[in-house]
Amino acid sequence: MHKDIESIVYSEQVLADRIAELGKQISEDYKGKKLIVVGVMKGANVFVADLIRNMDLDIVLDFIVVSSYGASTESTGVIRLLKDLDENIDSEHVLIVEDIIDSGLTLEYLVNNFETRHPESIRICTLLNKVERRKVDMKVDYIGFQVPDEFIVGYGIDYAERYRNLPYVGILKRSVYE
Repeated sequence: MHKDIESIVYSEQVLADRIAELGKQISEDYKGKKLIVVGVMKGANVFVADLIRNMDLDIVLDFIVVSSYGASTESTGVIRLLKDLDENIDSEHVLIVEDIIDSGLTLEYLVNNFETRHPESIRICTLLNKVERRKVDMKVDYIGFQVPDEFIVGYGIDYAERYRNLPYVGILKRSVYE
């Protein structure tokens, strides 16, 4: 375990097992349909890679880059679009894949933005769901795990661009960010 991690919340194996289940469920729900999978970068990169390898579907992979945290531990509430989609989502089924949803502000922004492009459907998949921090009401279609209101890192999730490479999800020691 990394010296800055207080405890491991989800091990590598637990993550792999749950992501396989999510991939199977999504494959069943979209059977016979083309799906545009949109990874929200940078945090969802590891999750998206593992998730799509567990899908038996005709998919197109795209990425969008938004920022609301900077080097902070909390969302600023101001969403900045840094890289838009490359794919046209008009009349397409879209699955937005996030690493973690806490306030919900980024996802609300993305769903509202995507709806103006007239997709056939929009669903949301997140590895981690932190409902205690939610500021907006939203439906999350696929959830890996519910997580406590702790500062989580690893498996693509960062603090100030660090810890993304950890193969597990862990709680960051308060002394690192306070």
